Amino acid sequence: MKTAMVGMQALSDWPLEHRRRIIGVFTDIDDTLTTDGAITPDALNALAKLKTAGLHVVAITGRPIGWCEPFARGDARRGIVPWPLDAIVAENGSVAFSIHQNGAQAAPSGPSLLSKLYLQDEATRRTNYQRLQSVAQQVLRAVPGAALAQDSNGRETDIAIDHSEFAHLSAGQIDAVVAILRAAGLTASVSSIHINGWLGSHNKLVGAHWIVAQRWGRSLATEVDRWAYVGDSTNDQVMFEAFDNSVGVANIRRFEAELVHAPRYIAGHARGAGFAEVAQAVLAAR
Repeated sequence: MKTAMVGMQALSDWPLEHRRRIIGVFTDIDDTLTTDGAITPDALNALAKLKTAGLHVVAITGRPIGWCEPFARGDARRGIVPWPLDAIVAENGSVAFSIHQNGAQAAPSGPSLLSKLYLQDEATRRTNYQRLQSVAQQVLRAVPGAALAQDSNGRETDIAIDHSEFAHLSAGQIDAVVAILRAAGLTASVSSIHINGWLGSHNKLVGAHWIVAQRWGRSLATEVDRWAYVGDSTNDQVMFEAFDNSVGVANIRRFEAELVHAPRYIAGHARGAGFAEVAQAVLAAR
């Protein structure tokens, strides 16, 4: 079990035989695929190379499903090509797009067909939504400077308070928000930019198991040693703990003092460049 930052190894120490067996890569989005809020060409190219090599590629994020849709589908009006992914799991494991290229021979940049999937039934989501909005207002009243994340309109199953994207909260304010969420019965998680709260026991790891079953009809539990996970923050710890092939991009060192479960390996580069480095390590073993 990986329990300390000092246990992280350089990416060059990742055994060839472990990399050779990998069939799929899970990745966080913010500050893992993206740099300064946008995906970089090297990271986008790395996703495409993984897909071309026949690996499964799934993004798992705390971002809302509405925010993810342009990247899953593509948006020609905004100059956004579809990211070469098999799925995006959003809102920390509760809702997803399963992505299929439009036609067996479609180019990676061609149009995508999406299936939208929910972990919770409609009645549960409707009831939870009202309760979540009430808790969000409680946070805004109780914590000076707290603001809803600017992507909140796209959220269906959680709430998010901005702490580092467009607003700034101190460590004490972040702790105060988390305490309010948990006192209200919510699960709370802190990413590199947001504090997320939701109702239910799901998380990124639950979402990973769920999407493998939904997308490929398989059990992740039986093949977890054949998948890698790439992340950058404290809300990735459940994945770092579960995956022996877990890698942090270099900017995870920002959270060194807060990590209980660290990734096994660390890339030499940060953010999108770090993800590209991880992808190259996987591809070099094939």
